[in-house]
Amino acid sequence: MNTIVLDERQINQKLDRIAYEIVENNFDDKELFLVGIIGNGYEIAKELAERLEKIGEQKITIVELVIDKKNPLKHEITTSVPLEVFDNKTIVLIDDVINSGHTMQYALIKLLERPTKRVKTVALVDRKHRSFPIRCDYVGLTLSTTLKDRIEVELEGVKRAYLV
Repeated sequence: MNTIVLDERQINQKLDRIAYEIVENNFDDKELFLVGIIGNGYEIAKELAERLEKIGEQKITIVELVIDKKNPLKHEITTSVPLEVFDNKTIVLIDDVINSGHTMQYALIKLLERPTKRVKTVALVDRKHRSFPIRCDYVGLTLSTTLKDRIEVELEGVKRAYLV
């Protein structure tokens, strides 16, 4: 049985709040790079970009980061723009759910191959089951679950996040 933890209205509220926090904490930047991890992270980056363009004055660039989430060292981690564009810029790395921190850590390692001004992290849902020293700067919902539980996020059609 699936239990809904965020419905469409709640997801939109969480994304609105995260967008305002990003603007407030990065008001001195002229440009922000929203780097969405392939899949839902990238979809959330696009949604945040729409919100940020309405409320902020920064130039927003959306970037997709492609990573093999199950085995990140097996394939090269790539971005849809050359890494050099991140030099001395602010990056916001985005994923839908953070659990162990595994995917986020390897994505951060890739982004930090270049000198950046600042890197912040976003997760719609934070499960707090860390195996890696990763902390999200902007979180929609923090949820305590068992290790057996999984959180699924659907962003196409009716948006929702649910516990499986």
